[in-house]
Amino acid sequence: MKKFAIAYNKNIEHSTEAMTELKFVLEQNNIQPELLDIDNLKEGYHFVFVIGGDGTILKSARFYAKYSTPIFGVNLGRLGFLSQCARSDIKPSVEKILNGNYRIEDRIMLQSGDKLALNDFVVKGSSTGRTSKFSLKINDKLVCDYLADGIIITTPTGSTAYGLSAGGPVISPALNAFVVVPICPHTLTARPIVIHDNEKITISAGNPDLHYVASTDGQEFYEFKSEIDIRKSDYTAKLALLDGVEFYSVLKDKLHWGTSPANI
Repeated sequence: MKKFAIAYNKNIEHSTEAMTELKFVLEQNNIQPELLDIDNLKEGYHFVFVIGGDGTILKSARFYAKYSTPIFGVNLGRLGFLSQCARSDIKPSVEKILNGNYRIEDRIMLQSGDKLALNDFVVKGSSTGRTSKFSLKINDKLVCDYLADGIIITTPTGSTAYGLSAGGPVISPALNAFVVVPICPHTLTARPIVIHDNEKITISAGNPDLHYVASTDGQEFYEFKSEIDIRKSDYTAKLALLDGVEFYSVLKDKLHWGTSPANI
């Protein structure tokens, strides 16, 4: 018998109601799911439904990647780019999953030390409102120096998030690549770089007297003074995707890709 869990974010409006609806649908199918608060996740499940916004899904993905547990997102946030269904679609979505009409997609992740990221690592100077100096190395070879507000290292999954807002490209999640995106660089020739995912990225602090701050998926923050190494993680996030739902349709429907602003 497979073990199912429902992870939900109590701080998001209507999450408790959505959890109750999802639990009821599963119980109708003779499944007794365990209920988990997003701040107290546990291992030991074959499949986890995650209720919340993209932030909730990112946190769950980082946790369950270490246990190769598939997660399925039910969106209660704004965009919900990583989620597969809205609250109104819970019943048909559960039926599709229980009937096997879904696939598991492995998404590459970034790692620095024991820190994981599904979307991105962001490095900035600790002095808010000021630019900072950074040096970028790839495989220990100097690529360039930046004077910028920060640097984003993004996965294909995260290419539609902060990296896109900072001028980076959209990358298909099927590609084995990362993108290095400078944030507001003071050099016109400093543009995003797409690199293979087997390369090691090193960002060195340009000013040894200052602390620099790195964040994972915009959720975990920590300081460093000299340099930070970022590379592909051995873990992958396992996202459960319904049959018939593919990346480009999500890009069109949720980001209104290629649609005139007058028609949004």
